[in-house]
Amino acid sequence: MATVADDVGAERRDDGFFLWSSLLMALVLVAGFSVQLVAGRSSFGAPWYVHAHALVFFGWVVIYVAQTAFATRGPMRLHRLLGWVAVGWVVAMVIAGFTVIALKIRAGQAPFFFQPQHFLIANPLIILLFASLTAAAVSMRRQTDWHRRLHMCAMIALLGPGFGRLLPMPLLIPWSYQIANLPGLAFLAAGMIVDHRRTGEVHPAWWWGLGAILGVMIGTELIVHSPLGSLIYEAVTAGSPGAAVAPLEFAPPPPPMG
Repeated sequence: MATVADDVGAERRDDGFFLWSSLLMALVLVAGFSVQLVAGRSSFGAPWYVHAHALVFFGWVVIYVAQTAFATRGPMRLHRLLGWVAVGWVVAMVIAGFTVIALKIRAGQAPFFFQPQHFLIANPLIILLFASLTAAAVSMRRQTDWHRRLHMCAMIALLGPGFGRLLPMPLLIPWSYQIANLPGLAFLAAGMIVDHRRTGEVHPAWWWGLGAILGVMIGTELIVHSPLGSLIYEAVTAGSPGAAVAPLEFAPPPPPMG
């Protein structure tokens, strides 16, 4: 009984770390997209499906922060109730993410600092990684230590678009995607450090999360530069303007505004 009480007490002492981490991750995403809007590189004139994706994406950010707050500050009743809403929201995230990526690729509108085929393969794999880590967290919801760490790893997987909008992506070619996804690992490293300072060891959930994220990054490169990657690109772009775009070449940057 004493061991169980100690474990519960230790998790409660970590509440502040998880709450503040959720707020900082939300700040990264909000700041990244806000910078693009202020700089005029994004606008409300984008197609409807881009707005729908943004609504679903930032809806998840709100859910994640709220869920962390309810779990660490209460009431737990709302945490459990919102949890079932979150499960359905993950499905919407997958559908919206896949849809907007496919439509942009078919329109030949991949960002110029990404190879179109890389953009097409990398982003769906990140979405599936997020959904898989979230599903694992939900399945272990009765094991708080695993549950909260896997959820945080899933959120870390989504930080690439936020950091990518804060970093000078054109200057990072040809490693824009990889570099944009690395800063998020600082949150994972912070979790490892917090655990090690408290218990003298790193919780295995962090290692599973790190392995999954790095595995997807490596798997992305293998698929992109393989016949399978080419087949996927051809299938998605068939009969569209995107079919005329060189899949493994970087497009020239757009002309300066004004």
